[in-house]
Formats: sequence, structure tokens, C-alpha cells
Amino acid sequence: MAGYGGYLKKHTEALVKDIGIEAACELTGKSKATLGRYYSDSSEHADRFMPVDAVAALEAAASYPHVTSALADLKGVTLSYDTERANSTGEINTDVIKLSQRFAMLMAEYNQSIVDGVITINEAKRMLGETTALQQVLLDIKLHLDGTV
Repeated sequence: MAGYGGYLKKHTEALVKDIGIEAACELTGKSKATLGRYYSDSSEHADRFMPVDAVAALEAAASYPHVTSALADLKGVTLSYDTERANSTGEINTDVIKLSQRFAMLMAEYNQSIVDGVITINEAKRMLGETTALQQVLLDIKLHLDGTV
């Protein structure tokens, strides 16, 4: 697990904060202190991770599957999470236009972020958002080419 612990703990914290600590306690039956230990970066809690049943309960209530997504990232797997198909009735040409637009937006974010030579956390989050949107458009193209939508 060397090297993965901090990444998983960061996403565990995002999961808990997504739904709120009180709701997380209620859904998992764990105390605030116990939940805090699962994402603490303190060396004494380095080997403590949230049980998978607790992750499942929290992700069912969360706006995004934070830990599942982190695990997929670590394995090099790409997940698709979309509650609605934005272009399920469109054509491939519409998808290609959206792809160009999203890529341009990502490059604009990158250009703005790299001006001072340092990409801050907030800048990285904005670029991550654009990257995720770009990935979604690519998935739409794939589904249209497969004839799925």
C-alpha cells in the first residue's frame, strides 16, 4: 500500500465531507473520531482505512463516488459517472464540436494556470474538472460510434 495511503485518505476525507460528518456517522454507525482516523494523515493512523461497507454506504448518499474513483485511478481504470446523458440524442458531429470546445477550455485553464510557473491546488482542481468533462465527451463519442446511443 506504500504510496497509496495518502491518496486514499484524501479521497476518503472528500467522501465524508461530501455528505457531512453528522450524516456520515449516522450512515456508517461510526463516531466522528473513528471517521476522522480513516482520513487522518497522522503517522499513528497511517494503517487505518475505511471499511468497504462504510465506503459503499457513504458513496450511495454522496454526490460522487470519491473512494471508488480513487481506487480506479490507482489501478489505471477509467470510470464513467454520469446521471444524465447530455448528448444522448445528438449526433457524432455534435460530439466532435463539444470535444473541440472542451479541449480548448482545458488548454485555456492550463495556460492561465502555468503563467506564474506554479499550478496551485485550485488551478489543478479547475483543470481536473475540465479533464473530466473532456473525458465525458469522449465517452459520448465512443457510445455514438458503438451505436449505443
